[in-house]
Amino acid sequence: MKTDTILVSSRGREMETALKQAEKAAAYKGLGTKSALQLRLLTEEMMGLMRSITGETEGTFWIEDEEGVYQLHLKTENRMDEKQKEELIAVSSEGRNEADKGLMGKIRAFFEPAGGAPVFAGLFMPGSSPQMYQSMSWSMTDYKKRVARMREEHQAGAEEAWDELEKSVVAHVADDVRVSIRGGEAELIIIKKLA
Repeated sequence: MKTDTILVSSRGREMETALKQAEKAAAYKGLGTKSALQLRLLTEEMMGLMRSITGETEGTFWIEDEEGVYQLHLKTENRMDEKQKEELIAVSSEGRNEADKGLMGKIRAFFEPAGGAPVFAGLFMPGSSPQMYQSMSWSMTDYKKRVARMREEHQAGAEEAWDELEKSVVAHVADDVRVSIRGGEAELIIIKKLA
């Protein structure tokens, strides 16, 4: 099953329709109360991420289901250029993007690129260049494993990264979160097996 595709806006347009779409999908598939609430919660988190994107951005949202595995999709075009990002960060008293905290804040960085590459390159490899990430993908499951390994090795920043995962609603509810960047498009997919 694939739901209708809805055009949503970072300014809130059609987000309520996306939430209703999640409820309709749950009812159509006969999901139990807990599963239906989880599907709606994940949709709310995705719409919250969309709402937090700086500037006017539009994206397409839809839900797919195959054998009880639900995929919530959000695809946008990256429109923020290097100068816009620098101006936004300059407003911060620390001169850095304070909003890139927590799992969803870091994922949001994919959708606010500087020069077509994700701002939060450190989410992938500390010290790496953002220019390396013109076309790539990222998985929360892989990230969790990497952070766990970093904790075992007592690496700097591992405890903070683990705390962020522990506080994330999406990290607790979703089975996986995947983000991919292909040229000027970023796509977020939240995956959850529901019964």
